Amino acid sequence: MIVGLSTSVIQRGKSGVAQYVFALVGALSRQAARHDLTLFVLEDDVPLFDFAKDTAKLIPISERFRSPVKDILWHQTILPPLARAHRLDVLHVPSYRRMVWPRPCALVTTIHDLAPFHVAEKYDWKRMFYGRVVARWLAHRQDKIIAVSQNTATDILGFFKLPQEKVSVIHNGLDHTRFFPDSIEIAKQFVTGRYDLREPFFLYVARLEHPAKNHVRLIEAFNRFKAETKSEWQLVFGGSDWHGAQSIHEAIGQSPFRSDIRNLGFVENDALPMLYRAATVFVYPSLFEGFGFPPIEAMACGCPVLCSTRGALGEIVGDAAVTVDPEDVTALKTQLAALACGQALREKLSAAGLARARCFDWERTASKTLDVYAAALQTETAPGNVTVEREAIEN
Repeated sequence: MIVGLSTSVIQRGKSGVAQYVFALVGALSRQAARHDLTLFVLEDDVPLFDFAKDTAKLIPISERFRSPVKDILWHQTILPPLARAHRLDVLHVPSYRRMVWPRPCALVTTIHDLAPFHVAEKYDWKRMFYGRVVARWLAHRQDKIIAVSQNTATDILGFFKLPQEKVSVIHNGLDHTRFFPDSIEIAKQFVTGRYDLREPFFLYVARLEHPAKNHVRLIEAFNRFKAETKSEWQLVFGGSDWHGAQSIHEAIGQSPFRSDIRNLGFVENDALPMLYRAATVFVYPSLFEGFGFPPIEAMACGCPVLCSTRGALGEIVGDAAVTVDPEDVTALKTQLAALACGQALREKLSAAGLARARCFDWERTASKTLDVYAAALQTETAPGNVTVEREAIEN
């Protein structure tokens, strides 16, 4: 089976979708006996896939197609002929925003979430229209759709009105070679040296996106926590600026405790596990997630987690985290205080989190994804469902 994977949505490696693509490609590469893998990669991103150059074919794509609009047009007009030229059996597009309409081969897409249906100001109006209307049309052209959680699958069936047999739930995995419990003291020394952080601190790893990631309410809850407890705890953000980031920066600047709020920007891969191990509590108050990598990553490193109840987060963290309504600032403040003074609670959550994190594995995810490819190919070549494009090739 010849499988093609579009990778242009990785945003230079600084997004959750990027982590999905990198990990899936790595796991698929280790199962190369079952398939041939072709990656379509923007020119400047090619070095990011050095790890796969011996097990996959890398097809460079001109940088002029990097912008979102041009990238969408590339997917609709240039990628389908490329798929035919490389005689792909299956084309996998790992984002609903880049699903293709032409059908040069079997089509598979991964939908991570349908946040535009849940968060009114998630994007500007053009992106919201695309996510709510155009993506619905495109979804019906796919042979199979992978949902990264049952919550996302339910949204796909409800909002896109797809037949249930088209949608497969495959949870994301976890890289246990990166995220695992290790020396807390070494981690603290590392973050002190690199970021000048001191303990104790709450950590939130997410791109600075307002209102979706809910930083502003967390800052308000932290302000109340600090005012009531007079504690020395810090609040640490790790993530790149994104839509609405200015509102977050303004909230930090207006905080009476702004000297105890640190913004680290994008956290490099080598530093992320160290931050999780050094943090006293990991906080994830997002308004909506289709999966949510960071809480599970933190759990795998032994850090206790306080998590939003929204979207798929309850499904993913199970009973291994303290959960809270992310729009209830008082409840968020109360849980911050409970975790700050509750060492026994933190130890209980740490143990539960380690067990929960072991449920997620990229090798299992890749194996199930290959099964979806095979099912998509079978569907696409079934009598009466052969596309015009494929008939043209074979004739």
